[in-house]
Amino acid sequence: MAWLAPVLFAAVALGADRASGSDYLAYIGTYTQKNSKGIYVFRLNSSTGKLTPLGLAAETTSPSYLAIHPNHRFLYAVAEVNNFGGQKSGAVSAFSIDRSTGKLTLLNQVSARGSGPCHVMVDPTGKTLLVANYDSGSVAALPVGQDGRLREASAAIQHHGTSVNPERQEGPHAHCINNSPDNRFVLAADLGLDEVLVYRFDPARGSLAPNDPPFGKTPPGAGPRHFAFHPNGRFVYVINEIQCTASTFSYDAQRGALKLLATVSTVPKDYKVTKDDSTAEIRVHPSGKFVYGSNRGPDSIAVFSVDSTTGTLHPIEYVSTQGKTPRGFNIDPTGSYLIAGNQDSDSLVVFRIDQKTGRLTPTGQKLEAYAPVDVEFVAVK
Repeated sequence: MAWLAPVLFAAVALGADRASGSDYLAYIGTYTQKNSKGIYVFRLNSSTGKLTPLGLAAETTSPSYLAIHPNHRFLYAVAEVNNFGGQKSGAVSAFSIDRSTGKLTLLNQVSARGSGPCHVMVDPTGKTLLVANYDSGSVAALPVGQDGRLREASAAIQHHGTSVNPERQEGPHAHCINNSPDNRFVLAADLGLDEVLVYRFDPARGSLAPNDPPFGKTPPGAGPRHFAFHPNGRFVYVINEIQCTASTFSYDAQRGALKLLATVSTVPKDYKVTKDDSTAEIRVHPSGKFVYGSNRGPDSIAVFSVDSTTGTLHPIEYVSTQGKTPRGFNIDPTGSYLIAGNQDSDSLVVFRIDQKTGRLTPTGQKLEAYAPVDVEFVAVK
């Protein structure tokens, strides 16, 4: 089966409307089991909050999560599948970005060295792509050439173990992978182990090696899914899928060590969490004052303030995403707007962020988008 097909793109273009410095391309990663055909692109004006659909940027299979190269010339997408090239593995695709039109052109595609890849990130030097494989419970590092193309994996590590929930934690499930701010370490959240594992990282060699200490532990049965660093680098925020909670860790940058400080609910006190409820994405506002997390089931965004001294989270509000299953969302680079993707109701909803309080206000924009999962931004050229 061919995983990628020639690029299709809507007739709408950017050139006819001269871009300002506040214009961004918003790329949407999706699942392609139903109506979606791949990666879609929208145009956001962060001065007005207007979001304009531009069409299908690249046709590709289940590009559920995306990553932008630091030079903004390349985009990378997982192919969240379990069979690639006759092997029990998913894949990662490399695309070049036309920042004047939003179109994507396939460069190449390589094995993710594990099945069900669900998260990717490019290190700040742009030399290594990191991928987390959910189904196989593994992580890998793939060298990135100057031409943006991916090379075969330079490192691959299989996680091992279980945790207390026999249905969800029968084995490892790597779900998110990110670099530390100084790029000396790589952290990987594993839902099946209740751990955020830490690896020593060499971007020039693309190497990963277990750190000492090797991980930080979430509460038993929490199911860590995604995480994000505070801009000051001193704290890490982990959203826990199974228990609908968010954990704050302190981070020792010298040792690459995590220490659990506190865990709070992502839903109101009077809401009873069931096995059908779960969390998904977590993002830190560029100001570092607020943290946002998505709830599936309650279908809401939880808004937290950040204690400037302790780094811990305090609930502000819970806002409906006006759709079903908000799997992914992101905050535009200016910190002015939040775009939420409702996977099971095929929509994107735009919220304005109050810079003083962190509260969200719907802008009234609700746009069609098939099975949206991830939102990533690139400045229009």
